[in-house]
Amino acid sequence: MSLTRWHSLLCLGLTSLLIAAFIGSSAAAPTDSGKRSLERASELFRAGDVDGAIAAVNKVIEAHPSSAEAYHLLGRIYFKGKKRPQEAAEALTHALKLKPAYPEALNDLAEVYLAQGKTAEAEQTLKRAIEVDPKHEDSYVDLARLYESRRDVPAAMKTYQSLLALRPSNQDGLFGLALLYEGQGENKLARETLSRLTKANPKHADGWYQAGRLAERSNDLLEAAYAYRQAIAAKPDLVDAHYNLGFILRSQGKPGEAEKEFLEVIRYRPEYAEAHMNLGVIYTSLNRLEEAEQEYEKAVQLKPEYAEAHYNLGVFYELHRKDMPKALAQYHKYRNLGGRDDRVERIVGTAGR
Repeated sequence: MSLTRWHSLLCLGLTSLLIAAFIGSSAAAPTDSGKRSLERASELFRAGDVDGAIAAVNKVIEAHPSSAEAYHLLGRIYFKGKKRPQEAAEALTHALKLKPAYPEALNDLAEVYLAQGKTAEAEQTLKRAIEVDPKHEDSYVDLARLYESRRDVPAAMKTYQSLLALRPSNQDGLFGLALLYEGQGENKLARETLSRLTKANPKHADGWYQAGRLAERSNDLLEAAYAYRQAIAAKPDLVDAHYNLGFILRSQGKPGEAEKEFLEVIRYRPEYAEAHMNLGVIYTSLNRLEEAEQEYEKAVQLKPEYAEAHYNLGVFYELHRKDMPKALAQYHKYRNLGGRDDRVERIVGTAGR
């Protein structure tokens, strides 16, 4: 080949490369624009403008019909914003035709299938998501929860354990596995797993609360109180943690501290009859009888079928108000609700003669 011929071919090749580069750069611009449009659609969706978000996504699809991301977002909007699972499934399925190895779309499609009652399809879709991305943590969690909904505890445990082998500090995996251990009566394993969870995430309020329950069940009240306090520190409106802590403090002879916890319960949930009843017990012990009577009466008003509250109110009327007719009325309600107490039986029986 002559030098001149070689030079001509070289120039032609360089020209072709330049043209290809130009075409490539021209094609990249709409892609960037499309991404910005999808971001805008997501912002509209988060702001509650569902119709505006759908319109924005459809414009992207018109310009870029092969955008799997656009169809994925459209599916999410139809499902979360419009509550239209069929259209959501169609959009997500199309996204997966364009991009089969798309774990986020697979995960969302599984959620749609679950909403449609298609659990077998959901299971296979989640398995596919894990297959294409073995590190897709959300799919492990959703698959484990699907097995839980079927009461397939071994499969759920195995899935959580697989997730934790991948990511030992995954909080959903640790919490879910701890609950399963507890449900199986494996309290030691449950407590160990919750300990791992709260060490990895000290602000996990539900983890601390469950740890408190298990410690309380084992009669480890100091540990239980500590766990409930940690739960409250992480989530001040966790009503049940306040209640359980108040109950422990009351049993430990700390009425002032217990009162504070029960008042917190009522601050968040004024209708919590059990908290009112416990305040009645505390105020009685402190000889704050007017407040005690108010709390007992509030408890039975809020929950007329609350046998224990009727019993305590009966005792209060009998011993502190010396009002036997009122006491007997409460004792009768207590018995009618299934309450059984030898002393009450004798008092009611004597009064009936």
